[in-house]
Amino acid sequence: MSFRHNTIAEVTSSLPTPSLSCTVRGCGLLLERRGDVMQCARRHSYDVARSGYINLLQPQDRRSLDAGDSLDAIEARARLLDAGIGGGLLDAVVDRAANLLSRYAVVADLGSGSGEVLGSLEPRTESCAIGIDLSAAAAEHAARRHPAVTWVVANADRRVPLLDRTVDLLLSVHGRRNPAECARVLTTAGHLLVAVPAADDLIELRTAVQGQAVERERSHPLVAEHAEHFSVIEQFDTRERRHVTHDQMQDLLRGTYRGTRRSSARAVESLSELDVTLASSLVLFQRIKFQGSKVLRF
Repeated sequence: MSFRHNTIAEVTSSLPTPSLSCTVRGCGLLLERRGDVMQCARRHSYDVARSGYINLLQPQDRRSLDAGDSLDAIEARARLLDAGIGGGLLDAVVDRAANLLSRYAVVADLGSGSGEVLGSLEPRTESCAIGIDLSAAAAEHAARRHPAVTWVVANADRRVPLLDRTVDLLLSVHGRRNPAECARVLTTAGHLLVAVPAADDLIELRTAVQGQAVERERSHPLVAEHAEHFSVIEQFDTRERRHVTHDQMQDLLRGTYRGTRRSSARAVESLSELDVTLASSLVLFQRIKFQGSKVLRF
């Protein structure tokens, strides 16, 4: 007896589609799958790529033809995670998210990158998972590795391409987010889990590159930025110490904005290995419900 292996496109076409919304300015209607396209009631159409991701990015929502992270940066982060570097943060986010999600809940990752967070979370929760990233290279990479997740190219900083009140949990791991848009798409009791680099994240590598140990506190500004729409439920840190090789140091640089600077690469060229700290601050928010002039906190 022989078995036929389904293609990625066949696997993704059989999965439930989340409540994606049209990104044409002034539209925002529900998108429905019709063959190899997603289309709204006004017949705005978007192709589904052969690998399975959906590109909803509008021309005005990109700053360049190659918007978002490069394939080089995406693959660098994936290699590090495959080597266990950064696994502490991944495990912390997945474990906390899994405890928040009921079966068939909707979870979306803003700035989903190479896709490991949702790729690890979806099998544990049987959730309807959506990864949104500005980079087509990221969506392509993620779709090929994790076809059970819906992957979308869009600029979520401007508008999250999901219908109002349809998401149970939003994730943002070392990415950018629009607090008002996050509040719009979350259900009444929805949560937002955000991870930002802690003050000592990659402090050893940053010292080698910059010549000094500059620490920046991000969690306090994060809470202030979201105060209008969210209340804080929980705050905690993750921290791991790793011994990295020269190539892995280069990947750490490629995975950040510093990787685009030639001076950064030159600064670590003479280093064959290094002990580095990977640290993140995580904040769990819950959406504030307004009723008249009162604020209800769940």
